[in-house]
Amino acid sequence: MAETPREHRLYPGTGRNGFFVNGEDDVINVKESSTQTEGKVQGHGPRLSKVNLFTLLSLWMELFPRKESQRRDNASVQVTGLVVVHEQRILGLHCTGAELHAGQVAVIRHGPRLKGCELYFSRKPCSVCLKMIINAGVNRISYWPAEAEISLLSDRSSAAGSRLQEAMLDAAATEKLKSSSRPHIGVLLQPLPNSMLQFVEETSRNSDFLGRMAADDHTMDVHELFRKERWRNWDSFSKRFVIENVEVHRELLSKMNLENFCTEPYFSELRQHMRDLIRILACVAASVPVPEHEYGFYETEQTTSGYRTLSQDVVRHCIIQAAVLAYRTEDPKVGVGTVIWAEGKLPHCDGTGNMYLVGCGYNAYPVGSEYAEFPQMDDKQEERQRRKYRYIIHAEQNALTFRSADVKEEENTMLFVTKCPCDECVPLIQGAGIKQIYTTDLDSGKDKHDISYINFNRLRGTRRFIWQKLGVIRSASEQTGPALSNGCVKNRREEPADCQCNKRLKK
Repeated sequence: MAETPREHRLYPGTGRNGFFVNGEDDVINVKESSTQTEGKVQGHGPRLSKVNLFTLLSLWMELFPRKESQRRDNASVQVTGLVVVHEQRILGLHCTGAELHAGQVAVIRHGPRLKGCELYFSRKPCSVCLKMIINAGVNRISYWPAEAEISLLSDRSSAAGSRLQEAMLDAAATEKLKSSSRPHIGVLLQPLPNSMLQFVEETSRNSDFLGRMAADDHTMDVHELFRKERWRNWDSFSKRFVIENVEVHRELLSKMNLENFCTEPYFSELRQHMRDLIRILACVAASVPVPEHEYGFYETEQTTSGYRTLSQDVVRHCIIQAAVLAYRTEDPKVGVGTVIWAEGKLPHCDGTGNMYLVGCGYNAYPVGSEYAEFPQMDDKQEERQRRKYRYIIHAEQNALTFRSADVKEEENTMLFVTKCPCDECVPLIQGAGIKQIYTTDLDSGKDKHDISYINFNRLRGTRRFIWQKLGVIRSASEQTGPALSNGCVKNRREEPADCQCNKRLKK
């Protein structure tokens, strides 16, 4: 299905650095293109636009699990997520550190490589960050229009009044920097395809991770578990990213010099678009339940590797990053996402500790392809030459091909993927020097003729962590589950849909 926005509405601009949807003021439209293929390539299902993908990842990076030692003491500074993009490829995923803002982290991590990049913030950056990243020569700075990085909300205490005064001065300085700079700075939002919300909810509800739980315990109502997780996420994310009080939100936008968004219909559309994206994030996060349900990513074999094991919260966070990426797939049936992180030797300037992004990707057709140029059928098609498997580039392959950093032998490099790596990808992962893999195991040990997953269980020299119940170590023969389609149980379309969900969330 082609990605057709509900409406291409242009928000009123304020000159060169105005605020826009699907465009930069009234200058040019945003070119929607894929990392792997041209913009006209579309799968059968709805896809996230690049703008919405980067926005979702920036919001999710704001929620990166943080140690007590990494949390800031300055109450006026809001933790901020940041996605650094160059030529439509993600170079970095960052968040506020113990002492440094997200923009400052980007300068330290990337330096002169920021030239020509696009930066997507989960909040409006402060003047300290803005002056440095403008000076680095970035092309565009986009941010989420809720609360600013330097908080403009205050209580009645004298200390809060002083902080608010500093925040107002920072907002004025930020506006001066914006109006005098070369980069386009503002709010870049795109409407979702008509069926995107329903599609994400359906595929998330039937994810491989929930499928593993259903295969282990047939009495477990995983769909009810998903609904509870989704509503809990919705409540938490809404409070963080959407100002519940409408008048407070209007006042806040005015303080950030976003008066153009305060008038109708722009204000209502802005808030609705925020809710839509947060609902997507709530559904995707619910597809990997929190560890309190006795499930997590545990090693399949005991090893004596010197590299540390990540906490369950961090692993889950990275897997959900991969799950968000999967909604950019160009495969008409199976969405797979991958992120690769490494633990470096640099000081902990980032909120991610010493972790840094190596690469990320999703499954797609080769660079420059046009949709329908290659076969689209799966293994149910009788004629093997009309099947897609020999043409699709897998998520792991794209993550390694388009990586932003080299895999270093002396560092712990970890791959997070939403589906068990197939026999095509296992040798690449091992040959690249990946030290750890985090995934689900529903397909491991299976031979599907066109694509098989036999070698994942035979992988040596790489630690494998699969989604399973605490304390359970499976043999290869036990790593089976219900047949899947698009990462989902095949009878998923026969199950009752949560028809009232959309109406309740939009209240």
